[in-house]
Amino acid sequence: MKKTIRITGMHCVNCALNIEKGLRNTPGVKNSNVNFTTEKANVEFDERIVNEAKLLKKIKELGYSGESVVPSFDREKEIREGEERHLKKLLLISIVFALPAFIIGMFLLNFPSRGYVLLFLASPVQFIVGWGFYKSAWASLKQKTANMDTLIALGTSIAYFYSLYLVTQDVMGETYFETSAVLITFVILGKYLEAGAKGRTSQAIRELMQLSPKHVRILVKGKERIIPVDEVKTGDIIMVKPGEQIPVDGVVISGDSSVDESMITGESIPAEKFRSSKVYGGTLNKHGFLKVKATRVGADSVLSKVIRLIEDAQMKKAPIQSYADRISAYFVPTVILISLITFSIWFFALHQTLSFSVTTAVAVLVISCPCALGLATPTAMMVGIGKGARNGILIKGGEVLEKVDKIDAILLDKTGTVTVGKPAVTDVIPFGEMSREEVLSIAASIEKASEHPLADAIVERAGQERLNIFAVSKFKSVTGKGVRGVVKGKEILLGRPEWFGKVGRKIESKLHELEIEGKTVVLLKNGEEFGGLAVSDLVKPDSADAVAMFKRMGLETYMITGDNERVAKAVAGKVGVDHYLAGVLPEDKSKFVEELKKKGKKVAMVGDGINDAPALALADIGIVMSSGTDIAMESGDIVLMRNSLMDVVRAINLSNATLSKIKQNMFWALIYNVVGIPIAAGALYSFGIILNPMIAGGAMALSSVSVVTNSLLLNRAKI
Repeated sequence: MKKTIRITGMHCVNCALNIEKGLRNTPGVKNSNVNFTTEKANVEFDERIVNEAKLLKKIKELGYSGESVVPSFDREKEIREGEERHLKKLLLISIVFALPAFIIGMFLLNFPSRGYVLLFLASPVQFIVGWGFYKSAWASLKQKTANMDTLIALGTSIAYFYSLYLVTQDVMGETYFETSAVLITFVILGKYLEAGAKGRTSQAIRELMQLSPKHVRILVKGKERIIPVDEVKTGDIIMVKPGEQIPVDGVVISGDSSVDESMITGESIPAEKFRSSKVYGGTLNKHGFLKVKATRVGADSVLSKVIRLIEDAQMKKAPIQSYADRISAYFVPTVILISLITFSIWFFALHQTLSFSVTTAVAVLVISCPCALGLATPTAMMVGIGKGARNGILIKGGEVLEKVDKIDAILLDKTGTVTVGKPAVTDVIPFGEMSREEVLSIAASIEKASEHPLADAIVERAGQERLNIFAVSKFKSVTGKGVRGVVKGKEILLGRPEWFGKVGRKIESKLHELEIEGKTVVLLKNGEEFGGLAVSDLVKPDSADAVAMFKRMGLETYMITGDNERVAKAVAGKVGVDHYLAGVLPEDKSKFVEELKKKGKKVAMVGDGINDAPALALADIGIVMSSGTDIAMESGDIVLMRNSLMDVVRAINLSNATLSKIKQNMFWALIYNVVGIPIAAGALYSFGIILNPMIAGGAMALSSVSVVTNSLLLNRAKI
């Protein structure tokens, strides 16, 4: 069984690692993954051995609070705002006591009973505001590990208790009460700012959660009733007025309108909807009145699946994040050791004062907190995945983003990927006295009674052009050849050109020309007059542009299809792919992916059907059109809600931008520690530079906030 648990009380990535380790060591738990940024844990466990209550108890034993995730925007918002209010209250308490302590400690050296006043001011900050650090540090110690709170608790305690010793013993010397108080204030300030910034990283999910209306108007026995959206059942008839949100997935049974689907597809232009059109919950009905029959409700709706997909993706760790986690796990014990060595060198080897030696040791502890390192990857991944979702690109995890950056070959399915996936009339050609409109009108009239796959395309085109459809008598289907019947008193034949025998060089030449272009041609005979129609699966308008962009990115392009050589060659020529394969069976697609991988290629496969699923799963990156089958969407790593190849280009650009941000974050987080620790340890003391622990605390808080802010800049990136 899998369960998602919301966790509160984490202060850094090491907290997440401690919980992860503690849960994994719990009997019955198969795997656990804790994400510091989303503040959630995904736990896989054997419910015969352990249950949710025991997992929550274990989290409490580790020093944190947990609760089962409720898929409610209001609850998420309530928890987030509660955390921010709590941090704000702690910050205000801290400022009230730390500010006067700072003024007295730094500037009023002759203040009456100065030491005792500073003790009075520092104590509430140390033990009320800072209690969370002690609690977390103790929980980590019980797990035989350490985290950022260990460093804060240790550093401030050394400063506080050393100062307490000086005051109680009436020993003359500089106290550090103001140092510990101001330091804790800076850390809490950093956490407060970080909480606000982290909240904005998951903006995409919150925006999606707000989309669905709370109530819905349904039609029951001819009367309208308003019920909560949670009570809607499959098959209910829903009334949607102009300006209202469509509450659930469904199909239009009457009315026509335009619907804003931008939050799901990323497409800014409203989609036209009419009878039999599919509509999605959360989208906005712009103009007309619609009656919609509910087809998918609750967790089965597209919107719910999109939200789950984004949440799952943001929980998954990328390889680069695991690297940062490993560094953080060893970092804290190493810093404590460096702090002890720093104190020992200054006090025992260089015979500096106890006061100076303590200052340098505390500064090392404080400046080294690995918060920024822990935030570097997950915040950028969250923002990147959220940005993709807002643009109709659903990415299933950070690992996917990282892999996209490495692909060097892209394999495109033809039907439904490069092309629209639906036959359409491309040419209507009168060869005699008939007009173009007459040819299409008569062809649609006789095809209205046909079940041939091309019939719908001809009838639909006549409908689009608002042409008359005439009654047909004596209709007959001739297998393998075409159809015949009587329209307006004349016998009509419509079918394969071979059925008609010799029809003249001019007609045959034109039909051959259309066939070379990969189109399926039918000939119409109306008495002694002829007309031709060409039907084709149209190439999507932006497919050629996308292929050109792939080439500019240095990718090898391949198109693969089960269609015949003539059609494949025509489509490949139109879009400009480097290589194409025709007449390919489903199993051959996955074999071709294997062949490319054996050559050392990193392959992205783009498809939409069941026949693409094995190749999608086998490729390094599987990219699926949302118009595709459920099994294809399950097999893919990226789902394109707009069904456009240009979104593959955008996904690659987004991957590049996200990895660039992660590398920037990692660089600044590591360089901050590499430079900061030696300065804090007193490496520049001979130049008169020594780092006060208060300044170190401010710099540490600033580094975390700067990493999150840098990640948020991804929202401005052009993809």
